[in-house]
Amino acid sequence: MSHARDLGDDHWPEQPAGVRVAGAGASARRRALGQLAAGTPVLPVLIVIAVLLADLAGGAGMIWLPLLAAGPALAATTNGPRGVVCVGLLAAVLGALLGIRDGVPGRELAAVLSALVAVTLASGLASLLRGRRERVLAAVRSVAETAQHALLRPVPANVGPFQVAVRYSAAAAEARIGGDLYALIPTPHGVRLIVGDVRGKGLPAVGTAALVLGVFREAAHDEPDLLAVVDRIERSLARNLGHDDFVTAVVAGHPPQGHLEVVNCGHTPPLLVRASGRVTPVEPDLPSPPLGLRALAGHSPGLQELPFDEGDQLLLYTDGVTEARDHGRAFYPLAEGLERHVSHDPAHTLGALHDELLAHVGGRLHDDAALLLIRKPALSEAGVPAEAAAPAAVCEARCRA
Repeated sequence: MSHARDLGDDHWPEQPAGVRVAGAGASARRRALGQLAAGTPVLPVLIVIAVLLADLAGGAGMIWLPLLAAGPALAATTNGPRGVVCVGLLAAVLGALLGIRDGVPGRELAAVLSALVAVTLASGLASLLRGRRERVLAAVRSVAETAQHALLRPVPANVGPFQVAVRYSAAAAEARIGGDLYALIPTPHGVRLIVGDVRGKGLPAVGTAALVLGVFREAAHDEPDLLAVVDRIERSLARNLGHDDFVTAVVAGHPPQGHLEVVNCGHTPPLLVRASGRVTPVEPDLPSPPLGLRALAGHSPGLQELPFDEGDQLLLYTDGVTEARDHGRAFYPLAEGLERHVSHDPAHTLGALHDELLAHVGGRLHDDAALLLIRKPALSEAGVPAEAAAPAAVCEARCRA
């Protein structure tokens, strides 16, 4: 690549004024033509022309003239009020000409044209209201996207010594946000992560998810013990949730030196993938209640320690994945799918799993679904992140920074 291409736009050779003006004019014409093509009611006009041709071919007069109202009526679903009025005006002019040509009585022709004008006005109003609703929906979706980015922050491809990938799909696609939650952060105590599912849907579930993630991010940095992190989340939920509300979650951590730690609070068991490709569920030693219901169970969750060697992977997910059904009401076999698609690239693995999941349900999930996969790469692999090759003390120092 030449040095000139590396420079900014201000460093390119100056072009003659005539060339710049001609280029700007051509660009403006292209934009104008594009806007005109986007706003032209092509299909409604084609319908009006089809009615015109049918009348000219058959000469049936009153049989075809009422069908001209289909033009402005259809334009209301695809175009703005101006397009609707244009189509209605075209239909009225053609209707009057055809009526005169076919010898339609004046009173009948006046009735048809009056109905056509009424349909045009009603369609224009409907188009105006539709445009307003679309603008409101666009604003709501923008707010939902902003809320989702603030709640479910993007996870980098490498966190500490791990390769990471996340896939999230909200059942309410229009809102683009749901009640599932996830987070993965480096801390002075190692990498810590959470995947959970809030009972219920809608804004209350989103509010609870925000509460859990906020407490988790603070406690994960403050508490050296993973069970203490879970206890802080439990106490916060106990103060803020109703009697019937709860959150199932798996909280995991990997200290700079040590085994993988897992605390399961009533959640679906994570899947551990060994370097050999063998997939096993991490069932809790002692079943524990979901977060927010510990007072009813009378016991606290336990901490599991698992060896997590080079090449091993851990998949955390929500029940929107395992409870997804096909048309025959069969559940999606996540463990078998993971075993088929597991690779050295977590993003590729989750991409294949997500595509297979959507194919299993026929293209649309009926519940929120979250997948979070971490992998500990071998030091001998090419492209290993620097954190993986660094000593544990260096990694811990970076986490503190």
